[in-house]
Amino acid sequence: MGKAPTPAASFFTVPWVETPVPFSQPPCDPLPKAELDKLVEEGAQTQGVKPDLIRAVIDEESGGRPCAVSWKGAQGLMQLMPETSQEFGVKDPFDPSQNVETGTKLLKQLLTKYKDDVSLALAAYNAGAGRVDLDGAVPQIPETQKYVNDIQNKLPKTQAKP
Repeated sequence: MGKAPTPAASFFTVPWVETPVPFSQPPCDPLPKAELDKLVEEGAQTQGVKPDLIRAVIDEESGGRPCAVSWKGAQGLMQLMPETSQEFGVKDPFDPSQNVETGTKLLKQLLTKYKDDVSLALAAYNAGAGRVDLDGAVPQIPETQKYVNDIQNKLPKTQAKP
């Protein structure tokens, strides 16, 4: 009689999570301010998006940490979803330059779509344009409402409202 076979390792290595898990600090330091400012200014100039808005989104999304990953799978400084990265041809969503460039392009598209209504653009960045279009307003999703309010509170008052 040989010994009993060892049980096979589980197929799933991470438990399934239905609800948000508490935020934990990503295992990297925030990008140095000078480096982040350069990327923000480049994106602002190229896309015509105000640098304060880009900075506020980065601060809210990742705290400036390029290795951040959300519980939903969003990645990098501006928390790009994998589908967004693929759509924009991003090779490395954790590369600060690619991430800020793409996140800023997406913000510009949303600002254009919603006729420079910052609230709607931010809501779409967070919850998706389909949900904003369906509701015709910032969706009644507590996370999205908090997201929009938190970012608008970081903006100069002339930028916060359309």
